[in-house]
Amino acid sequence: MLLMVYNATKQQRRCGVSLPQCLNFFNEGTKGRTLTLGKTFIPQNYRSVLSLYETQTAIGLIKRYFEDKLSAALNLKRVSAPLFVEPSTGLNDDLNGTERAVVFDIAATGTNGAVVHSLAKWKRYALYKYGFPAGEGLYTDMNAIRRDEELDNLHSIYVDQWDWEKVITREQRNVEYLKSVVRAEVKVICETNDFIKSLFPKLSTELKDEVSFVTTQELEDLYPELTPKERENAYTKEHKTVFVMQIGDVLKSGVRHDGRAPDYDDWQLNGDILFWNDLLGCAFEISSMGIRVDKDSLESQLKKANALDRKNLMFHQLLLSETLPLTIGGGIGQSRLCMLLLQKAHIGEVQVSIWDNDTKEKCKEAGIELL
Repeated sequence: MLLMVYNATKQQRRCGVSLPQCLNFFNEGTKGRTLTLGKTFIPQNYRSVLSLYETQTAIGLIKRYFEDKLSAALNLKRVSAPLFVEPSTGLNDDLNGTERAVVFDIAATGTNGAVVHSLAKWKRYALYKYGFPAGEGLYTDMNAIRRDEELDNLHSIYVDQWDWEKVITREQRNVEYLKSVVRAEVKVICETNDFIKSLFPKLSTELKDEVSFVTTQELEDLYPELTPKERENAYTKEHKTVFVMQIGDVLKSGVRHDGRAPDYDDWQLNGDILFWNDLLGCAFEISSMGIRVDKDSLESQLKKANALDRKNLMFHQLLLSETLPLTIGGGIGQSRLCMLLLQKAHIGEVQVSIWDNDTKEKCKEAGIELL
């Protein structure tokens, strides 16, 4: 039987269905390995494949190998990036629009700084500032604090990811170009998996390099009775490697598949890369990415989001004046990737963060060492 940290109210809100429906879905989706409802679920008889020492060694190897492969595949240069920005610039990522940034006062300037949620907007501004030409891009280590994150196996208040952004032409703002970049990124992930398995033969993660592309509306049409996350699970379980496209806008049902800030991704040209995680029995998001807004899509999405007041911010004025270059970009979770390739049940096994007492207690009972 699985160890469980259970919070019915939060899970019912997340799933959008009744408790029995949640239990039935997760039980069926994991082939008898009951997936607990709430913060933490631990597969039956789970034991880490690698020791703590081997895990630390493997994390370093994965990160170095993946960075080199990704930068070569997408023609990216490594740059330094900020840990915090001035709130008045509009450069911070608003994520779903409800998360609170960590804000602090700066004695020397008399102003405030805000710890970044991600570098989605800053990267585009940096490409302009540094003078990157079309066909070239940048990547960086992004470290963030997301204070309102619900903690579970996949989510921590500490976020570490490779943030990348690349200048494109007007002619490349289309679905086919987006798909070509997705395929290149997936290829690098699969090559990294093969690399780390060659060094640690006891690892057995299998990843499919063929990507199945599906829109959020197609998912709703396929699974009208399921919630958005349940649709992702059902589709990814069948297809293994998936790119869910067009996230952010309202579907025919009148609801959104998921939230997206209106001022970086074009909601018609974005998506998430998902792999089927056999250990956890769920769709496992590795990357959120997309072709960024141009002047017209920014205007449209700000109106839909009731956020036209942002047009007065520096970043948005540069977009509306078409000063900033057209770009494509995304974020790739470093801990998420290590967790997937190293067959870890909890993200705390590959990153250092702060956890609630229940999570620490249940992981300790299961023999899981949180870093």
